[in-house]
Formats: sequence, structure tokens, C-alpha cells
Amino acid sequence: MLRHSGTHRTPNHNLKLATLLGLTAGLVNAEGFLGFSVLTTNITGHAALLAEGIAQQNWQNVQVIVFWMLLFLTGAFTSGVCLSFFGTHQRYSYAIPIVIEITILGFSALYGHKYDGTIASQIIFAGSLLFAMGLQNALVSLVSGSVVRTTHLTGIFTDLGIELAQLIKTSSQDRAVIHTKIKLKLFIISSFISGAIVGAYLFQHIGFRSFYIPVVILIFVLLYDIFRISVKRYYRTTALRKDGK
Repeated sequence: MLRHSGTHRTPNHNLKLATLLGLTAGLVNAEGFLGFSVLTTNITGHAALLAEGIAQQNWQNVQVIVFWMLLFLTGAFTSGVCLSFFGTHQRYSYAIPIVIEITILGFSALYGHKYDGTIASQIIFAGSLLFAMGLQNALVSLVSGSVVRTTHLTGIFTDLGIELAQLIKTSSQDRAVIHTKIKLKLFIISSFISGAIVGAYLFQHIGFRSFYIPVVILIFVLLYDIFRISVKRYYRTTALRKDGK
């Protein structure tokens, strides 16, 4: 799912990645908003809040929002650095950002109940989630060759609209490619929205412990390729032993 990149990736790899991490992003978006009153999976809305803060000369809010935007950027930068430095060791290059994200979400699950609504608390909790979502968005984008983005839907809906329009004037040969792209976008959208609905429902019933759900998904994503390779090696070894008898 993550270990393949470039020409080695297939549409099926991208669908799995889009479904699981789109679900994770939707969960974090809803849980982060309900828990900390901040949208944490993108920074588009924060640009409007930044402009409002500047217009009202509320410099404290301006500083906080700029800090959040920089945290998202730093998260993306961190994923980029990991994949650049450990590019020859693909397993480690994607494992490091995911482990960091798991740690941050686990922190929210364990200590989110201590959130008291102050600016300091928002900086710590919401800021850490923004950093984590920057990590995830950059990681998925780099691994998939910018085909998959999971933490916000604005660009996904825009691309989907363009691709639907392309169906009107395309040859039958090109339709298959466009259908694959549309299918991917629909999977991301449905996964994100489903995650947001589930996240909102869980947060209302179990509170900050709902952050454990995206943690479990990320652990599965992290171990999926390792488990899959181990199973393949087992069956290959078993087959060779049978052939050798």
C-alpha cells in the first residue's frame, strides 16, 4: 500500500490508501473540531480567520493562527525530509511520519480531557493535530505521486468536477483512465465523510477516547505491507518445499 511508489503503484494501491487515510482524516477532522473547536485537517479556513484577526487588530489570535499554519507546513516538511533521506529504505521513510502521527493522536486520546479551552490548550492540542495532518497529507501525496490527497476535500471536488466534464468529450480509449480517476475521488470523498460522521458519533459517546480509532487504522496501514510480505514469503517457502520433495 505504501511501499510501492512511482510506476510500481497501481490504482488498487491508491484506492486502499485513499480509503484508509481518507477515513482517518475524516475522523480526526470531526473529533478535533468537537474536542478543541478547531478544524485540524486543512488550513484554508484559517486564512479567513487570519484576515479577520488582522482586520480587528487582534494580534494574539493572528499569532496563534500563523503558528498553526506553520505547524501544518512543518508537518508536510517533515514527511518530505523523511522520504528524501530514507528514500532508499522505503519502509523507514513512510514509517517515521506514521509513527509520529500515531503518537500525536494517542496523546489527544490520553490527555484530551485536560483541554480547558484556553489559548495555551488550543495551541498544544489543535496545533499538534495540524502538524499530524500536514504529515499525513504530504506523505500520501509523495507516495502516490500527487494522485491521492486525504486531508481536505476542496481540491478533490474541483478535480472531480473537471474529470466529470472530461467524460463529455473523450474517446472510449480515454474513458477508462478518467473512470479510474473519478472512482478514486469518490472513494476519498466517501471515506472522509464517513470518517467524519463516525468520528462525531463516537466523540459524543466516548469523548477523547475516540482518537484511538484513527490510531488503530494507522497501525494497520503501517503493518499491512509487512504482514502481506510475510504471508507471501511463507506461501512461497511452503511451495518451494513441496516442489523439492
